[in-house]
Amino acid sequence: MSYVLLLWGIFFINGVVAKAVRTCVYPGLLHNGEIHHTELTYQSVISFSCNEGYILRGANSSQCNEKAEWTEELPVCEPVTCPFPPVPEFARIVFHLPRPGNVSIFGDVVRYACLPNYALIEHETVSCLANGNWSHIPECKDIRCPRPTGIENGFVSFNLDRLYHYMEKVSYGCMPNYVLDGPRESRCEKTGNWSIKPSCKAPCSISVKRAEVLYYGQRVKLQGMAERRIQHAEIMAFFCKDEEKKCGYPVPTQCMDGVLRIPECFKEYGRFSALFTTEASSMKQCDTVNSQQ
Repeated sequence: MSYVLLLWGIFFINGVVAKAVRTCVYPGLLHNGEIHHTELTYQSVISFSCNEGYILRGANSSQCNEKAEWTEELPVCEPVTCPFPPVPEFARIVFHLPRPGNVSIFGDVVRYACLPNYALIEHETVSCLANGNWSHIPECKDIRCPRPTGIENGFVSFNLDRLYHYMEKVSYGCMPNYVLDGPRESRCEKTGNWSIKPSCKAPCSISVKRAEVLYYGQRVKLQGMAERRIQHAEIMAFFCKDEEKKCGYPVPTQCMDGVLRIPECFKEYGRFSALFTTEASSMKQCDTVNSQQ
């Protein structure tokens, strides 16, 4: 007759001695690392490894013994350390997380800035790498820009005959009746060149001598204007006729650097002919505009 008896961890099966299978408890989580295993039974071996940027402190493997215990304690994955970040010439550190021992650890970031008149070359931040070194350290250069050139129909304010430092600015202006198009200021860039300069756009002369137009939402008679011209980018609307509907409608046109295109549909009448013709501006205004220029 077959029987099984378990006594102090030993099986007796038909009088034959057989040891019970022992299993070790999973050792736990290895922070910033991994535990490699296939089994957790007696004599099984597990190994440990750390993620990039971390160093293993302790045994790199452990075995499950006959007491169902691991022969080695769970190791620790410690971050790689970097020395105190270097400070380039003409630079300063504007952000650095202090740690014990005056060191930094993997992933720490340092931010730099340059002293006045110096330009930061490359990135402003560096990181502590997995090899224990800092990523590329930036450089602060003494950047100079030549004296800025003027602009057509304009001028540079306080344009001194000297070299200009990085980030210095100059202001531009235009002659009377000209409009500044673009940024009013230009800045000395880290390339040693000036940023984009503005330009001065010319006003537009109005070739029509006699007409009623829309200007800034108001009806204005050109013959009553002191100067028949408008500035760059300003809009003026001329009235055209819809002959089929017997009504008038405004057609806008814009001054673009000295050029004002009069709508083709507009008709100018002389003082005498206007007495016998109803001008478009005097007609009932169209509800919808179907006519084209």
